[in-house]
Order: sequence, then structure tokens, then C-alpha cells
Amino acid sequence: MTRIEFNTLVLRQSSSLKLYALHFTKDSDDANDLVQDTLLKAITYYNKFKEGTNLKGWLYTIMKNTFINNYRRLVKVNNIVTQSDDILPANLLYSAASNSAEGKFVLEDVNKALSNLSGEYYTPFTMYFEGYKYHEIAEELNIPIGTVKTRIHVARKLLKSQLKDYAAGRTGKVVYED
Repeated sequence: MTRIEFNTLVLRQSSSLKLYALHFTKDSDDANDLVQDTLLKAITYYNKFKEGTNLKGWLYTIMKNTFINNYRRLVKVNNIVTQSDDILPANLLYSAASNSAEGKFVLEDVNKALSNLSGEYYTPFTMYFEGYKYHEIAEELNIPIGTVKTRIHVARKLLKSQLKDYAAGRTGKVVYED
């Protein structure tokens, strides 16, 4: 069967497809959109159709799958996007813009904590943070791999204690003490 013959047979099914689409959508405009999507997919995937297969059944399957996929997509979007004028305070976290000044303070605190580390901890930690593997750090610094792991572990603990105000689970507000 040629592509033109196939397209003609597919287009002849549009009225029965419209009735089937109304079964899903319960709305004439949505049914027309579903029919259009189905016809487009059928014509696009002409090479997937095996001659001798029930064309009407094949088109109905395409329509059903298209409807289900569109429905799932719509449900996902509705779960993500709040479509209410009353936005709950809990949802503001996801929609509010971040304050870059706060990020600057955090970065300054992290840099200060890093600068407080002695060289024996600072160097292996920063190398590890930059992506070096333990064995590469050990070779570069000419120290045993166990020593590298220990120094990185100690550096993490020291940084964690200096930056405890930023630990997960806090209210998000940082209390600065003099």
C-alpha cells in the first residue's frame, strides 16, 4: 500500500474517530484535538503499520494511548503548578526568588572556614573537592592514602563544626553571634 492510499484510508476513519474521542473527552473541541493528534501520529508512523492489520483498531489504540499520555501530562502539570490565587506559605519556597546577598554571606562564611584550616587539611580537602581521587592526592602530596582519607575526614568535621548554623534542618535563618 502506498503512502497516499494509506493516508486516504486513515482520513476516512475521522468521523468514527470523532465519536470515539467524544467517549474520552466529553467535549467537542477536545475531541477534535484528540482526533487531529491521532491522525497526525498515524500518518507520521505510517511505516509502523503492518498491512493486513485492522486499521480502525490500530487508530483506536493510537487515540487511547494519546489520550492517556495527555491526561498523565495534565495531571503532572496540575500537581506542579499552583493554579490558585491563595498561595500557601509552604509553596512560596518553590516560587520565591532567592536572595543573592544571602548567598554572598554564605560564601564568605565558607571561605572563612576554609581559610581557618591548616595546610595539612586544607590542601587534601580542596583537591578532593576539585575532583581528585584519593590515590591521586596521595601521589601528589607524597603521603599514604590512609593519611589522605583521614585528613579529608578531619577537614569535613572541622568545617561542619564551623558552619553548623547552615546544617540541614534549620529554619533557614542564620543567627550570627559576636
